[in-house]
Amino acid sequence: MRWTCSLLCSAAIVAGAACAGAQAAQPKAAAPTTHKGLLPDALDGWVAEGAAKTFADAAQADAANAAALKEYSFAGGELTTYKREGETLTIRAIQFEDASGAYGAYSYYRQNGWPKEDIGAGATSDHNRVLFWKGDTVVDATFSRVGAMSAGEMRELAEQIKEAPGSKALLPPILGNLPQDHIQKQTTHYAEGPAGYTGGGGVLPAELIGFDRGAEAVTANYALSSGPATLTIIDYPTPQMAEAQLPKIAAYLKAGGGAQPAWPKALVDSDAASLEVRRSGPLVAIVSGDAIPDESHRLLEMVHYEANVVAMPQAGTNDVQKTAKLLLGIAGLVIVGCSAALLLGFFLGGGRALYRIMRGRPASSVYDEEFISIDLHEKWEPRAGPGLDENHGENPKG
Repeated sequence: MRWTCSLLCSAAIVAGAACAGAQAAQPKAAAPTTHKGLLPDALDGWVAEGAAKTFADAAQADAANAAALKEYSFAGGELTTYKREGETLTIRAIQFEDASGAYGAYSYYRQNGWPKEDIGAGATSDHNRVLFWKGDTVVDATFSRVGAMSAGEMRELAEQIKEAPGSKALLPPILGNLPQDHIQKQTTHYAEGPAGYTGGGGVLPAELIGFDRGAEAVTANYALSSGPATLTIIDYPTPQMAEAQLPKIAAYLKAGGGAQPAWPKALVDSDAASLEVRRSGPLVAIVSGDAIPDESHRLLEMVHYEANVVAMPQAGTNDVQKTAKLLLGIAGLVIVGCSAALLLGFFLGGGRALYRIMRGRPASSVYDEEFISIDLHEKWEPRAGPGLDENHGENPKG
């Protein structure tokens, strides 16, 4: 039992030290940042000129493209002008309800052929303009003069933009149905409505897609060996809706230039023999362009619908949750240590007691008299004989 008590005391001391260390290691409250809304007041030497202009309506953020922004679920925006050593930087940040809307708006603004940049979740540039997106936000920056550090300054800004939480961070599942062989990465356009589809270079008339019934569409260009091709994929809420729309699209393509509504330029410039449409589950895929029919057909056959369960990203834990997990872990460690100490004492002490009982002895050694003793109570009587004195024992004269 003495060992058990010692172990319990030691475990309590360790737990106390660990708790004290956890409190000491807990980060101090962060200093107030310079953020006001979506954009900071200062950025790598750039200083905001006056207060930021906020947008509560899509028409205020971009009047010419307000309809498309609303289709992508516009949530708000902000415009800030920065100054640094006589140079000007204008940044417009537009926020959407989720990452799908932000990616769609980014693909809507990005033009085919713009070079790719390594900023945020996706970025491109056009002379003195840098466009990127991250989380649920699209950032459109215009420099009065692009310098060697302009891209680095935009990366610093991207680091300050938070990721979208939970299921809002998911990209449109339809993007996973695009074949990756021969795809031109900077040509993908995602649309949730007719304005975004038409403005993003859609091949078919918007009214033929069925956006009013919840359809989504994505287009991408492919560099096939025999020529360029454009693949359009339309995702309907159910396979039945896709099956009902398929013959309408096929009849429109078969009618040629005399179809109503009239063919868009993308179809007019295509090889009529390469135009083809097919369905896979809720997906309807259309191939157009100038590739030979065999290659166009192979590209179309690569579109295959497969139902998958998507894992939703979980929101990150905060400092309070981390501290609570640490304390719970310490409590669990103390419980395990105490249990081990009790079991160890039981087996060591109980085993020894059982062994003594089996040998016919008391369970405890406290009552044992296993030591040598001398009996001093016996009366001493001298022996009679020569050389012994009657009164004093041994006769010194003897």
